[in-house]
Amino acid sequence: MNAIELSHIHKSFGGFAIQDLSLTVPSGTICGLVGENGAGKSTTIRLLMGALRPDSGAAAVLGTDVSSPAFTRVKEDVGVVLDEAYFPETLNALQAGKIMAGTYRQWEQSAYEDYLNRFDLPEKKPFKDFSRGMKMKLAIAAALSHRPKLLVLDEATSGLDPIVRDEVLEIFNEFTREEDHSILISSHIVSDLEKLCDYIAFLHRGRLLFCEEKDRLLEEYGVFVGTAEQAESLLPEAVAGREAKDYGGVRALVRRNLVPETLALERPTVEEIILFTVKGEEKR
Repeated sequence: MNAIELSHIHKSFGGFAIQDLSLTVPSGTICGLVGENGAGKSTTIRLLMGALRPDSGAAAVLGTDVSSPAFTRVKEDVGVVLDEAYFPETLNALQAGKIMAGTYRQWEQSAYEDYLNRFDLPEKKPFKDFSRGMKMKLAIAAALSHRPKLLVLDEATSGLDPIVRDEVLEIFNEFTREEDHSILISSHIVSDLEKLCDYIAFLHRGRLLFCEEKDRLLEEYGVFVGTAEQAESLLPEAVAGREAKDYGGVRALVRRNLVPETLALERPTVEEIILFTVKGEEKR
């Protein structure tokens, strides 16, 4: 069973639209959702959770259509962390846990308290006095403490310092060691996603430009650095994106199987693949 299935989703908001979005996240995997501000990442997550209805297309989570009455029950198995944490400002972490215990049938108080300790969160400090990083850690602790099968994370590592981010990423890795546990995570920190994810999905202006296994993506492309004349000699379809350098040279993202094997190529990062892909789109 797939953890997430989006099929030919369309959703319009005045001048912006999600266009023919189809995305599948297999069970037991981590998919990183990447895109610039306004690309449609948060809209996609809201469609996925049934908070928005598509104009057309279908969405399913853990095998259940999100528009069906049965999805209310399935939400018990989904842990959600949005780009802002929402708890009553006067409550402390222990009081927030009591509210969660009354919300989720599968709430595990001992797991919640373990996460509070692991994240070094004060138990009795009011939420209004938490830093942004502390708020996000509390939201992550709550999401992980009701035995979810799927985590949906919208900028969940935003506001965390690098040391805590690494700790959180390790917790997410631990979560998916259970074969039926899956994660969809959107983030601007592409290096985090490259470290964590099995799949990378790239949204640009409401369109999904690619969704690929990360390792296959990194094997498919290479970065060519050379002269403009050398770049012009390459097949047009081999070049996914290019940029001119100050010294008159060219740096280009190329498809390895379409260039000579003798051509020296650098290994790209996921961020470079995304940036070059955008440059290629803008020239079309």
